[in-house]
Amino acid sequence: MAPPQGAACFPRAPVARAMKLLVFSDIHGDEAALQRLMAIEADYYFAAGDLSSWGRGLDRLGPLLAARGERVWVLPGNHESAEAVASFARRWGLNDFHERSFRVAGYHIAGLGYSNPTPFDTPGEYSEEEIARRLEKFASLEPLVLICHCPPWNTPLDRVREGVHAGSRSLREFVERVQPAYLFCGHIHEAEGIAVQLGRTQAFSVGKRGHLLELAPL
Repeated sequence: MAPPQGAACFPRAPVARAMKLLVFSDIHGDEAALQRLMAIEADYYFAAGDLSSWGRGLDRLGPLLAARGERVWVLPGNHESAEAVASFARRWGLNDFHERSFRVAGYHIAGLGYSNPTPFDTPGEYSEEEIARRLEKFASLEPLVLICHCPPWNTPLDRVREGVHAGSRSLREFVERVQPAYLFCGHIHEAEGIAVQLGRTQAFSVGKRGHLLELAPL
């Protein structure tokens, strides 16, 4: 239909689309699981720790992640050191996400790898004091999408079995105080796929099945 006579014609503003973030964790060398995840279309891919077991076999996974190239952001889990993951990311053209943040669709996306102490003395563990200190740089970012390897303590996300929780007390305190819009974590395999509401925070344990988040632009 033609515009009324004398009406001005303006081009339509482009409609900003939702950004798709695929977050997953605890691959532990499972190439078939990683291949399935990399076949999912997303704008950003976040490996939230423990691609390997005890740091072994990382490079076998490099070509699968490199297929998505600069859209892949990698955290060290408790099974990798930060140095090993940084070197791996450089080698395969990926992004080292540990203690970093950037903006997408009006949100701040921030990442912290490693776990709180475990009984197994794995390579990537921080004390609760270290976790609290390293998280604090993200406290003023709003709205925040926080991606960590470890889950917050005493929630369904860190439940190993009835009455046994293994998450981070410092992360729990941070979530209660800062109330990120979203929290993604892994580490506790028994909690894979669980989603909970922690105050205003929507929180997910992603595991190797992963979680695809669509962020509508603000």
